Amino acid sequence: MISKMFDIDFYMKSYDMVTNKNTVSYEILEELRNKDPVVYNIETTNACNMKCEMCPRTTMMTRPIKTMTHELFIDIVDQLRSHRDSLWKSWERFCEKNYNISYNSQPSENHFFLYVLPRVIQLHGYGSPLLDKNIVKNVAFLNDQGFESYFSCNPSNIQVHKVKKMMDDGLDYIKFSIESVDDDLFKKVRGPAADFTNSYKKICELLKLKEENGYETTIIITMLDLNREKQMEDYKRLEEHFKDKDVYLYLKSEDQMWYRKDYHQTKSIHWSEFCRHPWMSMTIKSDGMAAMCMEDFNNEIILGDVRSETLYNIWNGKKYDEFRRQHIDLNGGIKCLNECDMKLIGEYK
Repeated sequence: MISKMFDIDFYMKSYDMVTNKNTVSYEILEELRNKDPVVYNIETTNACNMKCEMCPRTTMMTRPIKTMTHELFIDIVDQLRSHRDSLWKSWERFCEKNYNISYNSQPSENHFFLYVLPRVIQLHGYGSPLLDKNIVKNVAFLNDQGFESYFSCNPSNIQVHKVKKMMDDGLDYIKFSIESVDDDLFKKVRGPAADFTNSYKKICELLKLKEENGYETTIIITMLDLNREKQMEDYKRLEEHFKDKDVYLYLKSEDQMWYRKDYHQTKSIHWSEFCRHPWMSMTIKSDGMAAMCMEDFNNEIILGDVRSETLYNIWNGKKYDEFRRQHIDLNGGIKCLNECDMKLIGEYK
């Protein structure tokens, strides 16, 4: 069974709007939109012990630290459905035709976006899932329900026995972010809790456990392209450390640079095209709020509360309808205009 982190059917149907601006209208988007909700990510916790220089959480997030209960997590997942196998085949053909990237292409940020993210339910937001006391149970539940699981975290938080249990339970993807093979530089970027030397040892231990036990978990290693001096030189050193190891390794463009002084170009498909999230995916935060998207680090635009409303009613409710219209009409003082790197669909009109 293939999970769905975003609605690939809507993505394909709306693709012509990228080049044909005359097709943009509320009526057309509503016709293309699936009335059944798709969840982009479930932020199971917003607790984090890192102080990352590029993360708005470090200096701008003021919402309280919350960890989602396992019971609420179950209730959310029980409302979700997977992609049809036939739809996934259409998606693969679409990706090959429009992006010249196939399932068997080399790892890259765009391959990851096209062939990994649509398959999974993402369990991170503005926190580190390895700090979530329920993460092992959450992963096991997803596996029992036939969904594919994925989360990104800082490798300094690895507890080998905890990750091993999740690999036992069928964890599909786990991503570790490494900004340098130099401990001092890694700490400068991610904060004093970051440590490459010990992180590398733990990742190698996990790779050994994977080989010995036949685990199918894909271990992903990324480095953010922060446009810093000797960025590519450091990435090459990271590649050398993981040469001939069973990892999915790639250099990732930085997300959300609107608040940074050193804005630099993204190479990501996702950040280069218009924002489809109001029509193709929901974000559920650790306190149970349905926020506009995972980038809303302070929950400033709330579209519902999953503790008292169904996903279906939120997705098809008045607040979501107003939010979608604001993306088209570019009015209502919507923060997405000034506080997001992505283009809004109204800018394509």
